[in-house]
Amino acid sequence: MKTTIEERWGTHPNDVKRYDTAQLRKEFLVEKLFEADDVIMVYTHNDRLIIGGALPVKEGLKLETVDLIRSEYFCERREVGIVCIESEGIVSVDGKDFVMAYKDALYVGRGSKEVVFKSKDSAKPAKFYFASSPAHTAYPTVAIDKNMRRTRELGVKALSNERTLNQLILSEIAPCCQLQMGLTEIKEGSVWNTMPPHTHSRRMEAYFYFKIPEQQAVCHFMGQPQETRHIFMANEQAVISPSWSIHSAAGTSNYTFIWAMCGENLNYDDMDTFTADKLR
Repeated sequence: MKTTIEERWGTHPNDVKRYDTAQLRKEFLVEKLFEADDVIMVYTHNDRLIIGGALPVKEGLKLETVDLIRSEYFCERREVGIVCIESEGIVSVDGKDFVMAYKDALYVGRGSKEVVFKSKDSAKPAKFYFASSPAHTAYPTVAIDKNMRRTRELGVKALSNERTLNQLILSEIAPCCQLQMGLTEIKEGSVWNTMPPHTHSRRMEAYFYFKIPEQQAVCHFMGQPQETRHIFMANEQAVISPSWSIHSAAGTSNYTFIWAMCGENLNYDDMDTFTADKLR
């Protein structure tokens, strides 16, 4: 196995106004997170969030520390949220195995010394998407399955934004420091997510889009409400959304995405919403 990590710097909204398409994609788009028997990560200086993907095929993949975080082991000062996005797998945390199916999540608390990703069947390898933020204290590792996750039905068919929100890692579900994660499924016939859009200055966010059919795309909208930008995205790509940026998208078909947030406020509903007629 190997571990690769890329570093992304923070940006000022006034600078982003001058970015062309290539620069916008370079700064915010994460084009690849999965490769067989690799762990691929991106470290953003926006709230020090790390997002990554693990695809164990021939062997188990250990979540190894990297020089950027200068720690003895990955979770020495960090918490991690893991979501199984394909097939069935196992995540071993300090020798304890957690079996995970599609949409199952695992919160890994600070101080966990060994995290290993495994597939139950190498012919149908599991894919794990994960996010990690700095943690100020240690909370227990908790598995969040279908019986624990919370769902909300959002949007209406008339506005093309019907969707199911699955809340996975929230302090109301299991104690956590600053990381929050969930999975949103856009219903067939709808295209919009997070509409109307919002910002939240107290935390940043990353979106990971998947289940996008071949030859289809998702157009992710970002930027300040009065100065928006867009990035076209393919299947299994992610985008970094600074705290000053809206985050919304429309697809050429329905799709699914995982949102990961970190910052100083754990109140999920703390957001500043902008109706569509106010966007520019």
